[in-house]
Amino acid sequence: MDWFSDLFALAQQWLFEAAVQPLVFSLGLGGLVEDAFAATGWLLVGLLQIAVLVLLIGPLQRWRPVEAVTDRATVRTDILYTLIHRLGLFRLALYFSLTPLLAEVFGLLRVQGLQTFHLDALWPGVTDQAVVSLLLYLVVFDFVDYWIHRAQHRSDWWWRLHSLHHSQRQMTMWSDNRNHLLDDLLRDVIIVVVAQLIGIAPGQFIAVVALTQLSESLQHANLRLWFGPFGERLWISPRFHRLHHSIGIGHETSAQGPFLVQGRSPALGGHNFGVLLPWWDMLFGTANFEQRYDPTGVRDQVEQGRDYGHGFWAQQWLGVRRLFGRA
Repeated sequence: MDWFSDLFALAQQWLFEAAVQPLVFSLGLGGLVEDAFAATGWLLVGLLQIAVLVLLIGPLQRWRPVEAVTDRATVRTDILYTLIHRLGLFRLALYFSLTPLLAEVFGLLRVQGLQTFHLDALWPGVTDQAVVSLLLYLVVFDFVDYWIHRAQHRSDWWWRLHSLHHSQRQMTMWSDNRNHLLDDLLRDVIIVVVAQLIGIAPGQFIAVVALTQLSESLQHANLRLWFGPFGERLWISPRFHRLHHSIGIGHETSAQGPFLVQGRSPALGGHNFGVLLPWWDMLFGTANFEQRYDPTGVRDQVEQGRDYGHGFWAQQWLGVRRLFGRA
């Protein structure tokens, strides 16, 4: 871990001095140099992730695709979503709009005596070791993400935003970030609050986010791959997550399912909500390990021709209209 951290720090310093710092000063933003250096870390992580997508996951998709990609326009839109999120543009917008407010709120809470609970201090000598601490935070954030994901599907108003993510009929490694910006905003606020409460260090938080995003990119890949009867229960595979995107399976349950809404069947619910680990689906009864590779999308999109938008701005606008019952 130390050698990797040192190598990353050297690369971050080089990228900052070669590109980011000159840009900051040319824009007259010298007062934000320290923040720009932190942002360079996120930029470097995004560049590394995109390299892994292009050099590793892309060839895997071409090796064993689930289906032929015929609608390349939607894939190009997904690539735009990926660049916005992985290169830090969305995070930059959050920094100027939301971070000052959250910092003020947590500052006031600390003045009132609220102390940060450091999760990695639970077992001195064990949980404060870098690898153990990182694994512990991965499990905690994955547990939080599971329940966020359940809420995105169970809450009717939140589903109106999250359904954009499920409207991709041609899932690829670029589809992970295909989300409504309001959906991403809600999730990120919850994650940041949890991060503040459990005292994760900035470097560890970047590592958790980076590992989670890379795994999610693989899960969304157009790739006929599963990890075997044992591996499927340790880490979420492309097959496991594709079932979550399957029409009428991943975002609904049948009339006999546990999420039946009175007078309406099928109801919002679904299967396979885990982000990294299938453990929570197994524990709370939402796991589906069927060996299937179904078409993906949303039922009303397929059966009723509901429009989820073509292109980034159209999708964002339609999401706002759906949220207020106008589309």
